[in-house]
Amino acid sequence: MRYVIGVDIGTTSTKAVAYTETGDVLESAGAPCEVFTDAGGMHELEPAQVFDAVITVLLEVTEHSAAPEDVVAVSFSCAMHSLILVDETGKPLTRAFTWADRRSEPYAAMLRNSDAGRRIYRQTGVPNHAMSPLSKLLWLKATRSDLFSRAARFISLKEYVWWRFFGKYRVDYSIASATGLLDIRSRGWNEESLALSGIRPKQLSELVSCEHRETALLAPWRSLGFPEGTPFVIGGSDGCLANLGSGAVRVGETALTIGTSGAVRMAVPAPETDAGERLFSYILSEELYICGGATNNGGNAVQWYADLVFGKGRWDIAALDRLVAETDSVAPGCEGLIFLPYLLGERAPIWNAEATGVFFGVRSNHEQRHFMRAVLEGVSYSLRQIGASLEETIGPIRQIHASGGFIRSASWLQMIADVFFKKVLVMGAADASATGAAMLGWKAIGVINDLETAAGLARPAAEYEPDAGRHSAYEKNYRLFTQLYERLKDLMPG
Repeated sequence: MRYVIGVDIGTTSTKAVAYTETGDVLESAGAPCEVFTDAGGMHELEPAQVFDAVITVLLEVTEHSAAPEDVVAVSFSCAMHSLILVDETGKPLTRAFTWADRRSEPYAAMLRNSDAGRRIYRQTGVPNHAMSPLSKLLWLKATRSDLFSRAARFISLKEYVWWRFFGKYRVDYSIASATGLLDIRSRGWNEESLALSGIRPKQLSELVSCEHRETALLAPWRSLGFPEGTPFVIGGSDGCLANLGSGAVRVGETALTIGTSGAVRMAVPAPETDAGERLFSYILSEELYICGGATNNGGNAVQWYADLVFGKGRWDIAALDRLVAETDSVAPGCEGLIFLPYLLGERAPIWNAEATGVFFGVRSNHEQRHFMRAVLEGVSYSLRQIGASLEETIGPIRQIHASGGFIRSASWLQMIADVFFKKVLVMGAADASATGAAMLGWKAIGVINDLETAAGLARPAAEYEPDAGRHSAYEKNYRLFTQLYERLKDLMPG
C-alpha cells in the first residue's frame, strides 16, 4: 500500500507516521532527543543527535509499516524558532537554540519597547520574545561577537537536516515566517530585521515553497532503501501543520494542541496582527496563514508536578494517568485554588520570558489532587486567554480540533470544552504535525488537489460537548486568573 512518511522534528523528540492517501496511519515511530538546560535559561539541542533521530524514525516506520518501496514521498514538519550557527563547511559552531531558550529576553524586551520592534512585528508577524531567532541574533551579536563573526550561515534545525540530506541550504516559507526576519506579505527577507541583526541575505538559506521537493539524496543516505527518485518535501512548521493534520483550515475551526507546550491557532486567508502584539501570523501556503498564540507551559507543567509527587524520573505514563484521574474527585474551580503556569516564562498572550509560576488561594483543605487539578485548569485558562485574543482579532471560534499528547485524558478534554464553552473534536492522531506533514506531502506530489481536501482526511475519534454548569464554575476562577498576572507581574523577577 502506498504511503507518505510525515516526519515531525520536535524539541524533545522526533516522530514519524506512515500515512496513506485515504487518511490511514499504517505505523508510527518516535525517538527522543536530549535537551541541554541550565538555571540561566539555556535550552539547546545537539543538531547531530536530532539528525540521527530523523534517520531512526525513518528506518523504524518503514520497517514496521510496509516495504520501503511503497514510500511515495517523505515530508517534514519542524519546531519553530530554532537557531544554529554554522561555518563555511556546514559544521555547527553552536548547538541549536530552541524556542524555549530565554537568554535573549533583554534584547526581546528592548524590541518590544521600541518603534523599530513594533514595525518589525507588523512586518513579520512574530511577537518580540526570546523565542524569536531575531532576538537570539541580537543577543549573540552583543555577547558572543567572536562566534557571531565566525558564522557563515544562520539556520534552523530543519535547514540543518535538509543540508545533511542534500547539501543545499533551503528554508520553507513556513519556518522562515517564524524567524522575525521574513516580511510575510512580500515573502522576502525583511530589510529592517537584517539591518538590526547585522546579518546579510547570503547568510540565510534560499526561500522555497512548503511543497519544494528534492530527489537526489547524498550518497550516505541512499542506503535508507527508498526507491530511487523518491521526493523529499521540505514541508512547514509544526504549528501550521498541526492545523492541517487536525483538520482545522476552515473559518472558525480552531486547532488546540497540548504537548510539551501548547497552542491555539486559526487559519486565515491573509496575515493578521493585533494592536496588543499578542498573536503570531505564520505562513502555511500561498492561500493560508495560521494566526494564534503558543504557551510555553503545557504538558511540561503536568510532568513538573508529577516529578514533585513521585520524584524526577521515578514515574511512568500509567502513574501519571492515575495522578490525573484523581482530579476527577475535585469540583471545577478547585475550591478556590488557582495556578499561574508560567514555569518557563510565557509566550502568548503576555509575552514575558521572566514570568513565574504561582499557586494562589491555598487553604488547609487543599490536597495533592487539588494541586494537580489546578495545574490542568491553569494551563487550560492560559489557552483560553489565547483563544479570547483570537476571537477579538479574527472572529468567533466555532469548534475546537484537539491534538497532542493530552488527548489521552478524557477529563482534560472535557475541561477544555467546559472552559472554552466550545465543542471539542478529538482527531485520531496524537501527532497532528507529522500527520499534517504527510498530508502536505500528498498534495506536493499531486495526489491531493488542495489543503482543504487534505484536511478532510482528518477524522474525529471523539467529541466533547460543553456543560453550562461547569463552564459557570470555571468562569469565576478564569476571571481571577486573568487578573492575577497583571497584579503580580511587577513582583516577578526580571
